[in-house]
Amino acid sequence: MEADLDLSVLDAITDAVESGAGLHEVVRAAARALDASLVLTDRGGGTVAVAVQSPADEAAVKADGDGVEAYELRVADEPVGTLRVRARSAPPGPGLVRLVTTLIASEVERVRAPERASQAAASAFVHRLFDREQAGGESVSQAAEQVGMSLEQGATVLVMRAHSLAPAGDGWRTRALEVAERGARAVVPGALAARAELTSTTGVEVVLVLPGDDEPAARRAAESVLRELQAGLPGHGFAVGRSRVANDAGDLHRAASEALLAANVSESDPERPLLAFDETGAYRLLLPAMSEDPAELQRFYAETVEPLVAYDEQYETELVATLETFLDADGNVAGTAARLFTHRHTIRYRLERVRELSGLDVGSTDGREKLSLGLKAMRVLGIATRGGPAREAGAEGGRVPRR
Repeated sequence: MEADLDLSVLDAITDAVESGAGLHEVVRAAARALDASLVLTDRGGGTVAVAVQSPADEAAVKADGDGVEAYELRVADEPVGTLRVRARSAPPGPGLVRLVTTLIASEVERVRAPERASQAAASAFVHRLFDREQAGGESVSQAAEQVGMSLEQGATVLVMRAHSLAPAGDGWRTRALEVAERGARAVVPGALAARAELTSTTGVEVVLVLPGDDEPAARRAAESVLRELQAGLPGHGFAVGRSRVANDAGDLHRAASEALLAANVSESDPERPLLAFDETGAYRLLLPAMSEDPAELQRFYAETVEPLVAYDEQYETELVATLETFLDADGNVAGTAARLFTHRHTIRYRLERVRELSGLDVGSTDGREKLSLGLKAMRVLGIATRGGPAREAGAEGGRVPRR
């Protein structure tokens, strides 16, 4: 710390903290202490508080213009935000900056405490919906009341999954939650959103519960979520699944499973980033297996398609993509080759590898049916293939390591 540091300049900041005046007053006091323009943002990049001389000054600080220094705020090694500083006269000394940023970080953490408690309650509520043993009507209703939600008129469930397709800074997952919630609440004001870990994804999963039995409103809310995400998080891929309306709390487990299945199927088709359960076609037949006996569905996948997925990941081949295209082309090799811009001999070689690895012959009706169901099981289980939409930036060869 510099020898001539005058600690009296911190009095206004500590007074603001002790009196509970709020982050805005704390940041204004810090700006006076540092003789600088300040912009405080949260982990997701959203502006929390500013102390500037003009709108142009604010824009310059946010844009990291000349003379702007950005300081990451941390509490116990956890990032809580960023403070951008542009000195108005002489740059403040490092000792003073360190003290000020520490005080502001502590205040940010204190203000976030009730928010984190609320988020924890919301997360516990949405996870309950996917737990068959805890998803009884009375149990879910009580959990909903704890987060301020009424299920008397039913509800719809959305599952949103996002993946970074380009280098992204820390905090994008938090921002994805905030943007998704904002999109839903623009249509259904009482919507609830919470992070979830339903599958082994390297991206982020968010579950949204939309109270009420208005199906058109739920559809518009899902569209709003996707629209806000695409506008607010460029360079990311999204999959949004929407359930049918659950008429009561006891029916929400079914709705949650429907939304998850729809999101899993959507993730396998980048051209359909938003998918309602009613639009999943034959996949709907696998819902009971996914929600009641996922282990059996996993076993079927393991017996059919999993060896192909493992081979593709190990050798960077395209067996799964070739099989999918072959089945979509009604078993026509020439049609498959044309769609994949690959020679027919290559397609035949790959299909022979499919037979050797899976023990199933695409030339037989039984083999094609089992492999087709294996691919559907893979999508319903939310397993991303190497060529799928889950391409976390930095993953070697475009692959996403599974946890």
